[in-house]
Amino acid sequence: MFTEWMEGVLTSTGASEAWVDVISMGVQVLLIFAGAYLIYWLLRSYLLKLIHRVTEKTSNKWDDMLMESRVFHRALRLIPLTFILLWLERLAPGQMIVLKRAIFAIIILIGARTVEAFLNAVSEVYHSAKDTHRKPIRPLFQALLIVVYLFAGIFMISVLLDKSPWNLFGLMGGLTAVTMLVFKDTILGFVAGIQLGANDMIREGDWIEMPKYGADGDVIEVTVNTVKVRNWDKTISTIPTYALISDSFKNWRGMSESGGRRIKRAISIDMNTVQFADQAMLEKFQAMELLKEYVLKTQEAIDAANSERGIDLSATVVNGRRQTNLGIFRAYLVNYLHDNPKIHKGMTFLVRHLQPTPQGLPIEIYVFSADKNWVNYEAIQADIFDHILAALPEFGLRVYQQPSGVDIASLNMG
Repeated sequence: MFTEWMEGVLTSTGASEAWVDVISMGVQVLLIFAGAYLIYWLLRSYLLKLIHRVTEKTSNKWDDMLMESRVFHRALRLIPLTFILLWLERLAPGQMIVLKRAIFAIIILIGARTVEAFLNAVSEVYHSAKDTHRKPIRPLFQALLIVVYLFAGIFMISVLLDKSPWNLFGLMGGLTAVTMLVFKDTILGFVAGIQLGANDMIREGDWIEMPKYGADGDVIEVTVNTVKVRNWDKTISTIPTYALISDSFKNWRGMSESGGRRIKRAISIDMNTVQFADQAMLEKFQAMELLKEYVLKTQEAIDAANSERGIDLSATVVNGRRQTNLGIFRAYLVNYLHDNPKIHKGMTFLVRHLQPTPQGLPIEIYVFSADKNWVNYEAIQADIFDHILAALPEFGLRVYQQPSGVDIASLNMG
């Protein structure tokens, strides 16, 4: 009715039939766009707010993430655009081809962006889960987005040019070499991401070391092209994803998932202080709670062996078997560590000699702390070696230490 009235008004003003048709068509197109905008305004003002209220009241996290990723915002834009396209086709079938193609191309683009928002929401929900065994899926989703936008671009071009998309796919096949050159890093990263995920080599939250790239810290993000590591000094190292396949790196996840964290540290004993334990020393060691049983049983076994062989112990100290202050000290360390509740008793437990060096005889502690927290671990390790250094003089032993300026000054004064 409105169209007929408007055409009558225009005709009465003496306008030609051609101008009447053009103006009438233009007004109807404007009305269609105005109606589409009204629909979009209503959807955004009422439906979108309703969806937002619903997502806030639910306990699920995924719907909140869909809202934050603007999935609903982008999806709602498809409705007024589809409205415009359908009414234009109904109003002018076979006409305004360029406008219709442009709107159709925009619909394809917004559809691709909606898929992108949805995949981002799924990725965020997945990576926010408190599951230590989850694998990074961002590289897979990013590769999928590349495919989505590639297809969207081809279909948009085919719509705008009114060509078959399969012909464009054939053209893309002919440009494979150029495509591989342009997207070389992305392709390498995608393949590396598949290998990393399939072999469970790295996950977000893992502590990795890769000195070549200055990385030593927690993995915070794994993407198609890069892996981001937050180092312990709070700097961020960026590593090409494919470098984790081509180069070596250390992943500390095994330690994190095990029952303890390794303590492997040695102290160097001045070998000039190593000696056989005389009776006075044995009596002193027997008074130590952690050594009483060991010294008694060991001395009984040694006395029995020497007596059985009829060895004259008075001739020289090297005759027969004797205990040494260093051997008793090692036994003390073993008992001390076994008595420490912060040491894991079910994992490797060693107190051993290492190869003597010009700097002394290294005695290595090789055990695992029950607490894997870095701060607590360092405190446990420090407490153990504080005690060892303080206890050494009680066994007649001395730590080897390079001469200092004070030592040299004391010699000059002498």
